[in-house]
Amino acid sequence: MSTTPLDVPPAASTLPRPEHPRPSVQRPDWLCLNGQWEFEVDAADSGLERGLCDRPLAGSITVPFAPESELSGVGNPDFMPAVWYRRTVEVPAAWAGRRTLLHFGAVDHDATVWVDGAELARHRGGFTPFTVDLGHRTGEVVVVLRARDHRDGPQARGKQSTRYAGYECFYARTTGIWQTVWMEPVPDVSLARPRITPDLAASTLHLEQPLRRSGTGTAGDRAGWTLTASVRDAAGDVVTATVRADLDLSPRLTLVLPADRVRTWSPEDPHLYDVTVELRDAAGDVVDAVETYAGLRSVSIDGKAVLLNGRPVFQRLVLDQGYYPDGLMTAPTDAALVRDIELSMAAGFNGARLHQKVFEERFLFHADRLGYLVWGEFGDWGAAERGTTERGELQRPTPNFVSQWLEALERDYSHPSIVGWCGLNETYQEITDHGQVLDDVTRAMFLAARAMDTSRPVLDASGYSHRVGESDVWDSHNYTQDPAQFAREMAGLAQGRPDTNTGPRGETWSVPYGGQPWFCSEFGGIWWRPDAAASDPDVDRGATSSWGYGEPPRSEEEFHHRFEGLTGVLLGDPLMFGYCYTQLTDVFQEQNGVYSFDRSEKLDVARVRAAQLRPAAIEG
Repeated sequence: MSTTPLDVPPAASTLPRPEHPRPSVQRPDWLCLNGQWEFEVDAADSGLERGLCDRPLAGSITVPFAPESELSGVGNPDFMPAVWYRRTVEVPAAWAGRRTLLHFGAVDHDATVWVDGAELARHRGGFTPFTVDLGHRTGEVVVVLRARDHRDGPQARGKQSTRYAGYECFYARTTGIWQTVWMEPVPDVSLARPRITPDLAASTLHLEQPLRRSGTGTAGDRAGWTLTASVRDAAGDVVTATVRADLDLSPRLTLVLPADRVRTWSPEDPHLYDVTVELRDAAGDVVDAVETYAGLRSVSIDGKAVLLNGRPVFQRLVLDQGYYPDGLMTAPTDAALVRDIELSMAAGFNGARLHQKVFEERFLFHADRLGYLVWGEFGDWGAAERGTTERGELQRPTPNFVSQWLEALERDYSHPSIVGWCGLNETYQEITDHGQVLDDVTRAMFLAARAMDTSRPVLDASGYSHRVGESDVWDSHNYTQDPAQFAREMAGLAQGRPDTNTGPRGETWSVPYGGQPWFCSEFGGIWWRPDAAASDPDVDRGATSSWGYGEPPRSEEEFHHRFEGLTGVLLGDPLMFGYCYTQLTDVFQEQNGVYSFDRSEKLDVARVRAAQLRPAAIEG
C-alpha cells in the first residue's frame, strides 16, 4: 500500500505539517488549515467575559504547534490557564450542497469552538480528535477556539510537568492546538471511520461501517441504499462485497480473500490491502466514498506466549515518549515520525510502547507500512485515589479518562501495527476493602478496551497496580541496574511468582497473578551522558540538568556491558513474550535514551542492535 495523491495537495505544500492527518480515512476534497492563526494568552481565564470571542486577538501562532514550543513562534514556557485562537476560513464554493466538517486532531485540554459568533462544539481531553459540523456553509467563516489547561486538578496530562520547569521524567507542557486542523465536505448521510477486523483463520476482512447522520432526514430516506467495499493489492482487484445500507446504522461487510491473494501483515512483510468504501443511493449513484487500507494478521495467546499470525514473535519494544526539542509533543515534520521508527529498528527494536500520549495517527500509519509493532496507550501517568509523592500530586482519575480512552480506541482500532492496548500506566495504591475510584476507573478502562476490541490483548495497567485479575497479560517495571540482581528478581516467573511492583513499605498493590503472558514492560533506563565524565557534578542524582536511572556508566563500554546483561536476562527466559527498554531518545533532562534528544547517535547503535539479535532473541 502506498500513500495516495491525496496525501499532500499542492495548495498545502508550503504549510507546516501539510500531509493528510488521517491516512486511514481519506476523501479527495479536503483543506489543511495549519499555518498562521490569531492567538492570545488568557492568563486569568476571563476572556469570555472580556469579549475575546468577538474581536481580533493580539498575537499570532503557527498551528499545529503548541505555544510552549519554538515552532509555534510563541515559545512561552509559563503556565497558560487559557488560550484563544481565531482564523477566518474560506469554505470553497465547489463544496456547496455538502456539509463542511472542521476537524481538530488534538487540543489540550478543554476546548470550546465558536463559528461566526455561535458556540458549536465543546470537547474535553487533550489527546483525542473532535469534529465541528459547520453545516451547508460556503464563503468566509470565522472560527474561534478557546482552550483551557489549568496546572492542577484532575486531568490526564501524560508527562507534562505541573511545576514551572521540567524535572526528572516530567517535561514541558503542551497547551491548546497541537495536531493538524483541517476540513472536508461530506453529504448529509456520510461514511464515518470504518472499523476493520482481520480474521486470519478465515482469510477474511470484516468491515463495519458506521454512518454519520446530519440534517433532518429519517432512516426511511435510505431505502434501497447500498454499501460496497472493494479490496485491492498490487495485482489489482481482490474482492468486492455489497450489503444493504438502509437497515443498520453500521452496516457490516464480510470480505473473503481468495486463497491465491492471501498475504499476511507481519514485521517481515508489512503488506497492506487498499480498500475503497462506497455508499450508493437507490439509483446506484455514489453518495459518499472513502479510501482506507487493512492488514491481515492475528494476535493470540497460547499459554504464556503472545502469538502473531500463529507464531511467537518476541516483542523487543522500546519506550517512545514522542517528544521533539522544537515541537514538543508535535513532530516538526512527517519525516520525523518516520525517522523515529527507522532509528528504533536500526537499534534492534521491532516495536514500541507509545508512552504517555496518544500519538498522531500518521505515526501509526507509518508503523503499519513499516511493520513496526506498537502498544496503544493513554497519557494518564500516576493515577491514584489521593495523596502525594516526592514527584508531586497524584492524579485522581475521572470519567474523562474513560471517555477519552474510548475515543482513542475508536480512532486507532483498524491499525494492524497495534498488537495490544493498555489504558493506564504506573497507578499506585494499596489494595484495601474500601471502595476506590482507581479500582473503578481501572476496571472501566479495561472493560472498555475489551468491549471495543476482542482481537487484541488488553493490559489493565502497565506496572505497579494490577487491579483486574482477568487482565490478558501481566507485567512489572524494574530499573535494577546490576544484571545479576536483575536476574534474581526476574527468576520468579518460572515458579508462577513473577516480579511484581509493591509499595514503598511493601504494600500489596495488585491482585494475585493468574498465570498470564508476562513481560518486563519497563527496564534499563541506563543514564548515559557521553559528554560528561562520571565525576561531573551535573551527573549526580540530585542535579537538575540531568536525570536517569542508577549510577551513570563510567564509559561506553560499561554501558554496553550493562545493556547486554540486562537484555540477556529477558531474552534468555523462554516464559517471557517480550520487554520494553527505556528509552528511544533522551527527552530534555532525562538522559537515558539510546539516541540524543536531537536524534543524533550518542553510542554504538550497531552494538545495541547486536545485543538484541543474539540467538535467544530470534523469533520462533
